[in-house]
Amino acid sequence: NASYEQACIAVEHGVSGYTHLFNAMSQLNAREPGMVGAALDQDNTWCGVIADGIHVSPASLRVAYRCKGPEKLLLVTDAMPPVGSSNTEFFLMGNRITARDGVCVDDNGTLAGAALDMASALRNIMKFTECSLAEASCMASESPAAFLGLQNRTGRIEPGFQADLVVLDESFEVVRVNAANPG
Repeated sequence: NASYEQACIAVEHGVSGYTHLFNAMSQLNAREPGMVGAALDQDNTWCGVIADGIHVSPASLRVAYRCKGPEKLLLVTDAMPPVGSSNTEFFLMGNRITARDGVCVDDNGTLAGAALDMASALRNIMKFTECSLAEASCMASESPAAFLGLQNRTGRIEPGFQADLVVLDESFEVVRVNAANPG
């Protein structure tokens, strides 16, 4: 919940990214840009977004995309146990969490994560921002690798790079996964 000024000072001291942009942080306002304003204003930082249209509205995703571009915007799933499973309930820190319509909520209806997989995040970001498959793929692979300092060994399909290849059909649904063998 840092202020704009505090966030800028943190970046001066080495902070390089913002987790779950827009969620649980001071918001962008006219006279107080907040942490969201700092994240969108700084060209040298990365921002992770949960591109489900619920944690972050499609309009806010478009603003973030225009400000950061595919090189500095990272797709985040915030995936919880229901992803890839038929289970719709689990416990988190003693609280029952239920997955409904792609969102995980506690018994009070408070957001507690997402039931979002990366293929869905990819489809959503293309739908919400009208970006290309190449740009969406960059946000799902190359940009996160760069953020983590791994850009010289993963994040791209290139000789000598480690990669998990995901084959999608014409609707961008997963058909097959070929996991890398780091051996």
